[in-house]
Amino acid sequence: MALATTLRSRYLTLVAAAAFLAVPATAQQDFSAVEVTAEHVAGAVHMLTGAGGNIGVSAGEDGILIVDDQFAPLADKIRAALAGISPGDLEFVVNTHFHFDHTGGNAIFGKEGALIVAHTNVRKRLAEGAGVRGRPAEPAPKEALPVVTYDDGVSIHFNGEEIMIGHLTGGHTDGDSYIYFTDSNVVHLGDQFFAGRFPFVDIGNGGNAVGLRDSIGEVLEHLPADAKVIPGHGPLSSVDDLKTYHRMLTECVAAVKAGKDAGKSVEDIQAAGLPDEWEGWGSGFINESVFITSIFESL
Repeated sequence: MALATTLRSRYLTLVAAAAFLAVPATAQQDFSAVEVTAEHVAGAVHMLTGAGGNIGVSAGEDGILIVDDQFAPLADKIRAALAGISPGDLEFVVNTHFHFDHTGGNAIFGKEGALIVAHTNVRKRLAEGAGVRGRPAEPAPKEALPVVTYDDGVSIHFNGEEIMIGHLTGGHTDGDSYIYFTDSNVVHLGDQFFAGRFPFVDIGNGGNAVGLRDSIGEVLEHLPADAKVIPGHGPLSSVDDLKTYHRMLTECVAAVKAGKDAGKSVEDIQAAGLPDEWEGWGSGFINESVFITSIFESL
């Protein structure tokens, strides 16, 4: 992918994520200029970028499985991008968590017959209309709800490989999952992984920055060194990129903990800042002060 296209995709992703947190309904957003583009990752797996969370795609003789589905107004553009990869039918939608920049297309694709799979808490949050950062949301319609749920994990045998889905506890939300395509050697981490940026930790919906650090550490213990990593937001990444992200989480949690243990207020810690190496990581929609607050409240 050309550099200009990569930067454009990253920009659109961050803008859409910021808009998701700033407005109560996607109907207020204009998606007309959004381009949904496909990138081959490895084996049967591709990645779609547009607005909202990155979409993972398994395409092959059994049909199509997607991981997350961005916003409902992008459904036609997502269909067109999928058609460019494979003529197969969309059989499965797997949600990494409940946020609407990852599940907005559920109602459309679920109504058309795709089987929606997610952690138990994703169905719970969607059904109750869980808000984000104090902003209310409407309960999702029946067709948008996962019909297959799990507490710990489940496997889907599809397109010639086992697709392992497992719960990651206490990170971005309380319903996060990883999706590992075993033969293709690709993992989709949803919003547990913001590539090169401070992550959003949804404390109001069970997220925890310390738990996020630990979950990513657990993933790294088991992930092959040559695996490809699809983040929730940002460009396709490597295991080395994920290791850098984990080191950032570890060092930032330690810095905030040291300040808190010394009796400092969150404002004092914000004034002192995080280690200089991570200064540029606050250029997304989660700046350094917001991230410090997330860690402080997580401890």
